Amino acid sequence: MKKLSMIAVAVAALAFTACGGKKSAEPVEETTKSFEQEQVEASIKLHIDSLASALGELKQLPIVQDGEDGIKLTDEEKQVKPDYLLDPAIAENATTLAEKYRVLSALTVDKKIASMYDMPTDEFDKAINKLAADVNDPSFKVLDNATDVYETSQALYDAMNENGRINFFWQLVATSLVEQLYVISQNSDKFLSSFDDDAASNITFRIVLLTDAVARLAEYDEEIVPVAKAIEPLMVLNAISVDQLKAQVAEAKEEIDAARNALLK
Repeated sequence: MKKLSMIAVAVAALAFTACGGKKSAEPVEETTKSFEQEQVEASIKLHIDSLASALGELKQLPIVQDGEDGIKLTDEEKQVKPDYLLDPAIAENATTLAEKYRVLSALTVDKKIASMYDMPTDEFDKAINKLAADVNDPSFKVLDNATDVYETSQALYDAMNENGRINFFWQLVATSLVEQLYVISQNSDKFLSSFDDDAASNITFRIVLLTDAVARLAEYDEEIVPVAKAIEPLMVLNAISVDQLKAQVAEAKEEIDAARNALLK
């Protein structure tokens, strides 16, 4: 992964090209370029931090919340088990570090849904623990366990920032949101029943924040390019009420399916 610290290298390359490939022998000019590069890097980093801060202030969507704000199923509803959850064996197909983070994020969401239906989760636990061991991210220590990876708190962002894994934070967040949208699209009547208008508009805001962040990072990290391309079509979701969100999710079902496939293929 190319970290934000690599932005300076990219800027330097652009400056070199713009000058026709001529090298300057004047130390003063080199010092000035270095300062400009630092300013560009700092500006982008500040913007990314701001987006993460805004994201961290949002409540989790009801689909993964516990307690009164979460979604509750009746005993009768639990009898009809979902057939759209990922097979935990998908963890074996993830090869790159980026893929492992994305699959890990999606499986934590699906385990949550499986638990909601009182389905066995042992296989999910095995796959999640394997992927968590594979990525070996010390940032997860701020979470209770790896099955809470869908958490998008400021604490997790700060930890991943400190450990040089900022870009992977956005991989986690994007995949988690897409998987939640995918699940919602399978049974919107039930899964949107615990949403209020604030939660509906929350989805829109999350997509805006994600699109902005990954678009900037995609210029320097090839592994996040698929994320940027996958979530861009989801900008059609711009609901400010539950009714609007329900209608828009139905209309965007193909886009949501495509986004999920792009992130988890």
